[in-house]
Amino acid sequence: MIKRILPIALIGAVILGTTGCQSGSGFKKANGVEYKIIKDAPGKNVMPGDVMELNIVWKVGKNDGKSKDSVIIDSRKMNGGKPIQMPLTEPKFRGDLVSGLAMLSQGDSAIIRVSFDSLKAALKGQQMPPFAKAGDYFVYEVSMVSVKSKADYENEMKQKTMQLTQADDKTLQDYFAKNNIKAEKTSSGLYYTIQKEGTGDKIAAGQMASLMYTGKLLDGTEFDSNKGKDALKVKAGAGSVIPGFDEGIMLLKKGTKATLYIPSALAYGEHSPAPSMPPNSILIFELEVSDVKAADMK
Repeated sequence: MIKRILPIALIGAVILGTTGCQSGSGFKKANGVEYKIIKDAPGKNVMPGDVMELNIVWKVGKNDGKSKDSVIIDSRKMNGGKPIQMPLTEPKFRGDLVSGLAMLSQGDSAIIRVSFDSLKAALKGQQMPPFAKAGDYFVYEVSMVSVKSKADYENEMKQKTMQLTQADDKTLQDYFAKNNIKAEKTSSGLYYTIQKEGTGDKIAAGQMASLMYTGKLLDGTEFDSNKGKDALKVKAGAGSVIPGFDEGIMLLKKGTKATLYIPSALAYGEHSPAPSMPPNSILIFELEVSDVKAADMK
């Protein structure tokens, strides 16, 4: 649960009512993909580097006009009903989905499809998804909600983060007052308390920390824990976990028992990695550092 959310390239949802990959019927070709514009809104096509906000359904289907496509990923079901955000990159191979996305502008919707056989040939022996086979098509039903330049997107995110951080800080201050908690605050906005001080130096970037943890929401709902399991091993400062968790473990020593209070901007923000965690959730982690070793030690 606390692993960093990676960019999501193949999720989203818009129902366009197709039931099979019928050949022909208005599809155009570009760099190994076929695409058909369902709604053509006026505007400039998305450019590499722009940040897209879109809904997308990824299906696997046959090119016989009869078989019903199988849905693999539907972003609205995985992203709290919100469109996903992703930058447009240059195509990395013939048949890359981004070649079809580059044909769209804000407000457009389209069907993009790629032959499994041609994609397999383009990827030259790389492992392919097990749910598709020769003769199948990958079908993407896309709705382009918005397109922003990288600069505009970064400015917008900076403003949202600032507003969210201020709101979360007020919420945490009220929580601490209500529960008589005296927490220390870092410059990033992370709060923490130490229940038991450990020994030695604080965990340094590059060291491997072994942790027992329980993750909760501010209302006490437990969303993750490794109680009764092996310790979680995290390389400090490597960015392999959410930022607030990464920062927090480097405040601790071997044997420390502590609690981290992580504002949503240092956690998952508006993304929801699981139904049990609403968007913009403040997270509480109860931690115990069971061991600390150099990164190259096991």
